[in-house]
Amino acid sequence: MEPLTHSPSSEQKEWNESYYFIFHDKENRIGGMSRVGFKPNKQDGMTFFFLFLPNGSVAAYHANDDGSHYPGALRVENVEHKCRSEDSWVYSFEGPMLIFNRPEDFMHVRENPDVISDLVGGKIDLRYTPFTEAYEYSEHMTEESLEIGKKSGDRHWEQIGRVSGSVKVGEEEYQIESCLGQRDHTHGIRDWTGVGNWFYFVIWFDESLAINPAAILLEDGRMSTGGFMFRDGECIPLVEMSVQEHAYREDGVFPLRTELKILDANGESHILKARPGAIIPVPFRSDDGSVSILIQSFGEFELDGRAGGYGSYEVLRKSIRYEE
Repeated sequence: MEPLTHSPSSEQKEWNESYYFIFHDKENRIGGMSRVGFKPNKQDGMTFFFLFLPNGSVAAYHANDDGSHYPGALRVENVEHKCRSEDSWVYSFEGPMLIFNRPEDFMHVRENPDVISDLVGGKIDLRYTPFTEAYEYSEHMTEESLEIGKKSGDRHWEQIGRVSGSVKVGEEEYQIESCLGQRDHTHGIRDWTGVGNWFYFVIWFDESLAINPAAILLEDGRMSTGGFMFRDGECIPLVEMSVQEHAYREDGVFPLRTELKILDANGESHILKARPGAIIPVPFRSDDGSVSILIQSFGEFELDGRAGGYGSYEVLRKSIRYEE
């Protein structure tokens, strides 16, 4: 397994080390995503934890602290990612969660608390065991892709596994028994409002087929691409990617669908079609008032005509200014 924590390789204040975790339980129709991120050069820790619930609502927790637990613990406020061994991680949370019957309202909660549908207690105790080797993006990226992507992190690991444990939201409790999940670990500069638009998809079909494409899209048409396909026990790098369609609503922020043409390292070409489900928009504001909106969603995916893919549909939309 890769080293868990690193000393900052730059004095730049946006140098970041972050850990991301996602799971989806088809049986209980519940999915979750959790992030802890640390910027030690500016004494900042950030976390979010989102649960997409069976009735279409979402439960959300979002917090910042001074990052003082890092690097001794991967914890920000009530959320902790803990590595017990090379074969096991534990993800835990206990605290208040905001319920949004209309998930898109999360973007407006700061200026309009009335968009909150309820406030309940939440708790998770989830155990993750990988069944693939960790895949590191940058080892398989071109020099141009690395240069374009240098504001989004210089190392990036992904690993697929099985997740079991319990999730409690208010009075509802869900027992998770060996559903699919994935962990992500990145370090390097992460400038949310300084990087171009991006997409990042974590897609599973079953334990024998998964695909994880990601790209940063610049206004001049250039792209930084990376990712892998997991098929029959092998992680296959994705070496080329082109966007056939990337459609948004009239607001230019909320995505409608994506279609990609992907070439893997074995010389095989693939067509991936994606649609988001319920959307949680997370705003990131810079000191000068500019903003980027991080879209978190669970989507539906089709690969080379095979339907039934599921997992995360994430995009970052870079805006110029944000008006309250």
